Amino acid sequence: MQSEAELEKSLITRLNGLGYESVRIKNSDDLRTNLKRQLEKHNTVTLSDSEFGKVLNHLDKGNVFQRAKTLRDRVQISRDDGTPLYLQFINTKHWCQNHYQVTHQISQEGSYKNRYDVTLLVNGLPLVQIELKRRGMELKEAFNQINRYQRHSFWAENGLFQYVQIFVISNGVDTKYYANNRDQDFKQTFYWTDVENTLLTRLEAFSDTFLEKCHLSKMICKYIVLHESNKVLMVLRPYQFYAVEAMFKRVEQSNKNGYIWHTTGSGKTLTSFKAAQVLIELPTVHKVVFVVDRADLDYQTTKEFNYFSAGSVDGTHNTRKLVAQLSGDKRLIITTIQKLNTAITKEHFLSSLQDLQDKRIIFIFDECHRSQFGQTHKNITRFFRNAQLFGFTGTPILVKNASANEHGKRTTADLFGECLHSYVITNAIHDENVLKFAVEYWGKIKDKNGALVDEQVAGINTKEFFESPERIEGIVDWVIQHHERKTHGKKFSAMLCVSSVDALIHYYETFKRKQDEGKHNLRVVTIFTFAANGDDTDANGLIGDPEFDIGKTAQEVQENSVLYQTLEQAAHSAHNRDKLEAFIADYNALYHTQHSAKDGQRFYTYYKDIAKRMKERDHKDFNDAERADILLVVNMFLTGFDAKKLNTLYVDKNLKYHGLIQAYSRTNRTLGDLKSQGNIVCFRNLKKHTDEAIALFSDENAQETILMEPYESYVEKFNDGLKTLSTIAADPDAVNELISEDEQLAFVQAFRQLLRTLNILKPFTEFQFDDLDIDEQTFEDFKSKYLDIYDRTRSKGEGEGASIIEEVDFELELIARDEINVAYILALLAEAHRKAQSGNKKDREESEEKRKQVFALLNKEPRLRSKRELIEHFIQDYMPTMPVEQDFSTVFRNYWDDEKRKAVSALCATEDMNEAAVYAMLDEYLFSGKAPLRETVFAAMQSKPKLMQRKKIFQRVMDALMDIVQRFDEGMGDI
Repeated sequence: MQSEAELEKSLITRLNGLGYESVRIKNSDDLRTNLKRQLEKHNTVTLSDSEFGKVLNHLDKGNVFQRAKTLRDRVQISRDDGTPLYLQFINTKHWCQNHYQVTHQISQEGSYKNRYDVTLLVNGLPLVQIELKRRGMELKEAFNQINRYQRHSFWAENGLFQYVQIFVISNGVDTKYYANNRDQDFKQTFYWTDVENTLLTRLEAFSDTFLEKCHLSKMICKYIVLHESNKVLMVLRPYQFYAVEAMFKRVEQSNKNGYIWHTTGSGKTLTSFKAAQVLIELPTVHKVVFVVDRADLDYQTTKEFNYFSAGSVDGTHNTRKLVAQLSGDKRLIITTIQKLNTAITKEHFLSSLQDLQDKRIIFIFDECHRSQFGQTHKNITRFFRNAQLFGFTGTPILVKNASANEHGKRTTADLFGECLHSYVITNAIHDENVLKFAVEYWGKIKDKNGALVDEQVAGINTKEFFESPERIEGIVDWVIQHHERKTHGKKFSAMLCVSSVDALIHYYETFKRKQDEGKHNLRVVTIFTFAANGDDTDANGLIGDPEFDIGKTAQEVQENSVLYQTLEQAAHSAHNRDKLEAFIADYNALYHTQHSAKDGQRFYTYYKDIAKRMKERDHKDFNDAERADILLVVNMFLTGFDAKKLNTLYVDKNLKYHGLIQAYSRTNRTLGDLKSQGNIVCFRNLKKHTDEAIALFSDENAQETILMEPYESYVEKFNDGLKTLSTIAADPDAVNELISEDEQLAFVQAFRQLLRTLNILKPFTEFQFDDLDIDEQTFEDFKSKYLDIYDRTRSKGEGEGASIIEEVDFELELIARDEINVAYILALLAEAHRKAQSGNKKDREESEEKRKQVFALLNKEPRLRSKRELIEHFIQDYMPTMPVEQDFSTVFRNYWDDEKRKAVSALCATEDMNEAAVYAMLDEYLFSGKAPLRETVFAAMQSKPKLMQRKKIFQRVMDALMDIVQRFDEGMGDI
């Protein structure tokens, strides 16, 4: 097996062949000396030591995001003689004109001393860090090692390693890259590919393409996105890179149109952001207009684009603002398809836009399959005679799924021409950029012989059957029974899409009635358009576009609709509007908001609030009390809407072709280990339509790639994994006999695979532990041993030597249960204490059982293990002498608060800090979720540390503060 050292040596030799100069850098002093030489070389200047000191001071400011901006800017310093000097850190315009070096095994000391494998320097700054593991080791271990470096040492010694833009991890066989974003998950690491989406996983092939000097510089200078709203770096994936390059080439070399077919969930919006940014730099381009559907111009898109180009988003409902932007100096404009159409078709706007007709304007249409198949497309191409049109779509209109209208049967290729780059759902699943779907069919209709019936063919697709109260009640009961299973105990949200507004009203009122009856506590929210003809007829299985008449009052919308309605239809529309207002009132009461549908603008504000509530659930500081469990819709949110914490779609409507794929794809965004698949539960006979859609948008043999395997196959996989585990440890006690780290590592990896498989099994409706070749208690006992190894590994002191298990990801989120918190433990202890005082023998036996249950939970629940010693101390030292009449919760809270005070006092004594200031920092963190700033920490110190010690001390204090929060405040529940 090739060792890590051999892999490192081979890589450096290869990089030398690509033109990287080898340089010997042992430590931070060498790094600074080399940086001075390289900056002098790059800027053709000689710097004195004091001048270079000013440069270092300038570089040693801010976090990774702020330093990424510093890297791309010039710095002005005053020379020793008082004259100004401008220095460039990297040439972003001519990215090949930089200076490239490779070094290895640089040592740095922060909280701990670390040595880094291979570092690529550009003009002396470490911009790419490569971490290697020997062949056969898990790639994730290199990822975890980099995370450890970020905690322990990257910030030390002027923080020059915080200028790293891209990390590369490899074990020789598998190689991935990712941007320097401390908060990202291993799921956000990417393989590189060629233009045909063929993976280049081996380190040699990856190095020859991705690490080639000009390509690497291009990725850093052109294809890293500084995400302003989240203040993080993002790097384009290979298919995004190839798409933007293809569009750039198209505009540079021709005036032809084109479209990009990138599957839903693959990040089309980021690709289009970057395409707009790149194309606007071309001198031959007059303007770039990014066009979205009104429903998609939500708060997030507006925020991102305005950061990207201030004032670019035409977020108002006033078309005059768009006309002013088009005729003004703004080169990048983001607007809606509806407003653009109004601007070029209304007589009173045309004179202002006349000069644009022959200008070279690039139009980029997001989700073009929804916006470009009516008169609007003809209007745009007729008015802008020198325009180039580019469309992005995850589900293009092909011959088979094209719908005929008054303009004929047209495909995406008819409108936009050649497909410039494709990345279909099979590519995305293979690359682990999106998840597979687990599709279940319930409530299927069968004939008298038991055969499944196609509802449409049988002619029973009637409102009376599908919207019958009995049927809807049965489906609601099914959802109530299985929702927690599907969403991992409500850690994720779900959508329920139905066939019409009438059906939606029945569903909502059924959920509400059952909630009032105490049969569930699910948070069900809804939105629909109440205007006439707003119902989905369920005829073609495609998804209609939500309409927002933002400039009109509800009365005006209704009056306009009446022209095309019978009196009966008009009354029905008014009834639906009243229902919607009542449902919004429920929403207001639940979330303390003040929304309404009394006019289009207020309705749109309600829409955006729901979108924000669903999207932001995956943010670290999201308050779970603000979550929604089920979003009930007809058409809204089924296309173009991304929410990572949404993992389940309940379907009670006809879906077909691109409508089906779009709807299903709401569930398959990647997010950590717990979200292993997108769950689709169909209450219609959609299997044939699902198979047809998969064949159309990938190929006829793609089912195994796109759909999860049957339940039975995962049971078999679990039981096979159990056999592997038994060869390592026959029972939980045998884990104690695993002395060597190699043996313990084998156990951890085998049991972790069982956890992963069990995580897939649990959302299946038919799952039961009896199907597995192990009883639940034995599995829990193995879990305790697994966590014991985790605790021992993480508690190793400095200088004890590296552990081969240290970088293994134990994937604890597959174990943790939110409902098992300190409050839950306290309730068990209180009951045990009460029964222990009883004169009844059975009560005393039950008391002992509850105490055993508590100790078992302390062993197997990850979130409780940091509190285990404290709770055990309370059980052993406080409970035996506590009078039964004393309030148990009060005694425990007093004990807990006292222990927290001791921990804070110990920290203050060790670091010489003011206690009141430390409590203020803890309170602010618990309130806002924001860690204290360096200045705040140092202000709390009685004596200020020396400048060179500050980074190490700050990191040490922050670690101690977070440990106090984790032990005493997180996972407490309502005590």
